[in-house]
Amino acid sequence: MLIAKRTKENNIAEHVIYMFQIEDLIRANNFDVDTIIHTLIEPQIKDEKLIQEYRNWYTSLINQMKSENVVQKGHNSDLNEILMELLLLHNTLLNIMHQPKYLELFEKALPALKEFQKKSNSGSLNLVEVGFNALYSKLILKLKGQAFTKATEDAFTEISEMLGFLALYYKKMRNGELNFANN
Repeated sequence: MLIAKRTKENNIAEHVIYMFQIEDLIRANNFDVDTIIHTLIEPQIKDEKLIQEYRNWYTSLINQMKSENVVQKGHNSDLNEILMELLLLHNTLLNIMHQPKYLELFEKALPALKEFQKKSNSGSLNLVEVGFNALYSKLILKLKGQAFTKATEDAFTEISEMLGFLALYYKKMRNGELNFANN
């Protein structure tokens, strides 16, 4: 909850990946808020008021995921809205603003994005979401002790740099600092 709030304000790319992880954590704990609180929150936090805030936050997410039928897979509507905003910004940076640095980063990451899209069987997803899925997959695989070749690490770096730049522009956009007529 606190991490989600901080990342949403400071780095939307980190927020998206964090929320992917939270959704999977909820699924792994069978949508049981008590299990989540007892095994993950209470061992780390002793403040009862804060524990209750976490309980409320997880309960809200659980209810949202159930009501939106994203129990097995997919993302809640709040996260999908952020992903859509990022896609629109991506398209704006490329096609309207012709932002040279973003275009360079995107072209550099494009082969890795297409390769991951192909390997993950996610042809119906846009390349921004494919990029987030790739970085989330890397996180999961690293947690499992997976090592990567230099080429794979380079591909992840290219995707990360593209999404990092996109996140920077997203923050500028949200703060009203981005003029779409002039870069």
